[in-house]
Amino acid sequence: MWLVGLPRICKGRLSRSRILQNMNTVRVKLFGISYMGRPLQRSKACADYSTLAEVNDNIDKGTGKMTLAKDLAFVVEESSKADERRAKSRMELKRSLELRIKKRVKEQYFNGKFIDLMTKVIANQETLHDAYNCIRINANVDIALDNDNISFECMEKELSGGCFDVSGNTFSIATKGARNEILVLPKLKLKVVQEAIRIVLEVVYRPYFSKISHGCRSGRGHHSALKYISKDISKPDWWFTLIISRKLDACILNKLISIMGEKIQDPCLFDMIQGMFDAQVLNVEFGGYLKGHGLLQEGVLSPILMNIYLDVFDHELQSLSMKYEALNPDVHFGGEQLHSKLRSWFRRQLKGNDIKNSSKEGSRIHSCRFMDELFFAVSGSKDVAIDFKSDVVNYLHNCLHLDVDSEAEILPSAGPQAICFLGTLIRRTVKESPAIRAAHKLKEKVKLFASQKQEAWDVGTVRIGKKWLAHGLRKVKESEIKHLADSSSLLNQISCFRKAGMETDHWYKFLLKVWMKDIKTKAAESEEFVLSKYVAEPAVPQELRESFYEFQKRAEEYVKSETAMTLALLPNSSSSSEIITEIIAPVNAIKKRLLRYGLTSSQGHSRVITQLILQDDIQIIDWFSGIVCRWLRWFSDYQNFADLKLIIRNQVRKSCIQTLAAKYRVHESAIEKRFDLELSRIPSTQEEEQEMEHEKSHSLAFDNDEALMYGISYSGLCLLSLTRMVSQSRPCSCFVMGCPAAAPSVYTIHVMERQKFPGWKTGFSTCIHPSLNKRRIGLCKQHLRDLYVGQISLQSIDFSSWK
Repeated sequence: MWLVGLPRICKGRLSRSRILQNMNTVRVKLFGISYMGRPLQRSKACADYSTLAEVNDNIDKGTGKMTLAKDLAFVVEESSKADERRAKSRMELKRSLELRIKKRVKEQYFNGKFIDLMTKVIANQETLHDAYNCIRINANVDIALDNDNISFECMEKELSGGCFDVSGNTFSIATKGARNEILVLPKLKLKVVQEAIRIVLEVVYRPYFSKISHGCRSGRGHHSALKYISKDISKPDWWFTLIISRKLDACILNKLISIMGEKIQDPCLFDMIQGMFDAQVLNVEFGGYLKGHGLLQEGVLSPILMNIYLDVFDHELQSLSMKYEALNPDVHFGGEQLHSKLRSWFRRQLKGNDIKNSSKEGSRIHSCRFMDELFFAVSGSKDVAIDFKSDVVNYLHNCLHLDVDSEAEILPSAGPQAICFLGTLIRRTVKESPAIRAAHKLKEKVKLFASQKQEAWDVGTVRIGKKWLAHGLRKVKESEIKHLADSSSLLNQISCFRKAGMETDHWYKFLLKVWMKDIKTKAAESEEFVLSKYVAEPAVPQELRESFYEFQKRAEEYVKSETAMTLALLPNSSSSSEIITEIIAPVNAIKKRLLRYGLTSSQGHSRVITQLILQDDIQIIDWFSGIVCRWLRWFSDYQNFADLKLIIRNQVRKSCIQTLAAKYRVHESAIEKRFDLELSRIPSTQEEEQEMEHEKSHSLAFDNDEALMYGISYSGLCLLSLTRMVSQSRPCSCFVMGCPAAAPSVYTIHVMERQKFPGWKTGFSTCIHPSLNKRRIGLCKQHLRDLYVGQISLQSIDFSSWK
C-alpha cells in the first residue's frame, strides 16, 4: 500500500528530510505492527527507530548521501529480513525444499531436453536429504531433529553406480483368507528415491500441463475443479463422466516412457522406473479407488506419472473441442454472436463436412479432469454430445490402451438427476430472485403456523386420551370396592366375564384389547394416534372439531393457490430467475457411513462406538472432531451444508458424549459439564463454526495448496482400537516415518468399507486396502492425533517397522 503514495511524494516539492521522514513512517508501519499475528516488542520498534535516526544524522552531517532508490531497497531488505525471522509453516518449508531441487533440475536443461537427471540431480546427497525432509514434513515431523538413520552418501554411490537394489528395499503385505491380494510397498530408502523422482518430474512437466487438469498441481485441486464446473461452465445442455480403469502394465509403461522421452534424455532414470515396475512397487492404477485420499495403495509416483500419461489426452481434448466448436459458422455466448477468425480458418481446412447442414450449431465443449476422473459438459444437441463421447472413448481405448465404460449415460443438465464427480453431486437448479424468495417465505410461514397448530392439537388430544385411560383404571378399581361399586353400571354387568384371580391391571388390559378390536385400530400408527382419533376427538365438541379441520383445509389451499397468485402479480416473474450449478454434499452416503462406523443406529439415533472406549479421553474427542473438521473444510461452501450441521449436532456430538459416558458409566449431562471445553472442538453452535471458518480464512496460502497437501488434505478418517499398552519388556517405536518418539500404545486398524470407483467423499477412508485389516501399528500421542484430525495420512506410516 505504501508504494501508492510514492508518486505523490516524488511529484511534490518536498525536501529530502521530509521524504526520509515519510519513509520512517512507512518502515514503522511495515515492521512495527505485527509479527506472526502478534504485536512486535517495543524494543524491536525502538531499534528500528534508532537505526533510522542514525541514518538521518549521517545525511544531515553530509557524511553520506542516500538516494530514494537506496531507501526503497533498504525497505525491501528489511521486509525480507522480517520474513526470515517469521517461523515458516509446514508447507512453506516443503515448498522451499522443492525450490532448492528445482534449481538443480533447471541446470540440466540443454537443447530442449533435461539430461542426466538421475546422476546429476536425483542421486545428489542434497536432493536425497531434501526429499527425505519432504517426507518428514508430510508426516508432521520436525526436520530440525537430527535422527537420520539413512546414509545419503551410500545412497548416492549406489544410485550413481546403478547398483541400487530396488527389490531389496520393498516389503509386501498380503490379505488373509482365500482372496489373496498382495500390496507391495517401498521401505524408507526407496521412498526417498521415489520422492526425489516425483519432485524432479513435477519441475519438468508442471509448465506443460493443460489447464483442464486439476489433480496434484500447484494452485489446483478439488476446489478449483468444482469451482470451474459451477462458475465457468455457462449454460450446459448435457453432461457425463467417464470411468477409466486399468492397472499399469508393460504396454502402458512403454508408452509412458516414450512420452517422457520427448522432454527427458536419461536412460538411468527410465531404468529405475522400469526396476520399480518389475518390483511391483510403482502402485499406479487407473480407476479402482479415489485418488488423493491418502490411501496406501496409491504410490508416491502415481500422481505425476498419471498426469504425464493423461496429459496427451488433455491436449487431444483441446483439438476435439476446437473441431466441434469450429464447425459452427456462428457460436453464441451470452446472447452475443462471435465471429472467430481461427474458427473460420479451421472450418476451411476441414473437408467432407457440410457446414450449412451441420447439426452442431451453437456447440460448446467443456472438459475437466482430476487425475483419472473425467467430466464433460456439452452446450448443444444430444447428437453432438454422443459423437463427442464416442470420439473420447475411442481415443482412450485405441491410443492410450485404457478400459473405458462406454455405457456411461449422457444426462440432461436441466434434469432432476444429479451427476457424481469427485465424490460430490452436481446439479442445475433455479436461483430464485428476492421477490420469489419472499413469496416462498410467506408460504413457508403459513405452513409452519399450520403445522404448529396441528402439533398443539395432537398434544392436547393425546393428553385427554391419557386422562381417559387413567379415569377408566380408577373406575375398574372402584368396581372392586363394594361400597363404591355401582350395580347398575356396564362395568359391573360384564364383571361376570372376569376370570377368578385375575388382577386389576390384567383385567383392565383385557377390556382395552376388546375395545380396540371392536373399533378396528389394527392399522393405527401408534398408541397416541388411537387415543387422539378414537377417544379424545369424538369427545370434543363438534363445532370446535369442525372449525379446526376447516382451518387446516384453508391453510393448505392458501399454500397451493396463493403462491401462484403472488408470483403472477410480480413483475417479470418468469424471467427473474436464473439457473445455476450447485455442488451438493452426498448426505445420504454420509448417513450410511455413520451407520457402518457405529455412530448411529438403523433408526438414525446416535450410539456408542465400542472400539474407542479404551482410548484416552482426548483421543476419543479427537476422533469425533476429526470427522467434523473434515466436513467443515470440505463442505462448508456447499449448498446443503445445513444438513451436515444437523448431523453434527444431533448425531456426531451426541455419539461422542455417549461414548465418554459409557467409558465412565455416568450420565451424559455429567459428561457435558466435565468436558465442556474439550467438546467445544465439535461445533454445536453457529458462532463456533464461524470461528473455525475465520481461522481457516486466515491460514497461510501454502497451507491451502492442494498440491503440497496432496494425500493429506482429503485423507479420510480411519477407525483404530487400542490393542495393548507398551511396556519395557515389549517396547515399540512410532511407526510414522522419521519420528524418533516411542509409542506408548499399539493400535489395530479396522477396514470398514471398500467403495467402488468412483466413490463418495464422506470424511471417512473410502477404500483402505484389505491387507491392512487388523494390522497393528504403534503411534505416539502426537501422530495419533494428527491421523485423527487429518494432519497426516496412512501414507506416512511405515508398516515395515513391526518386528
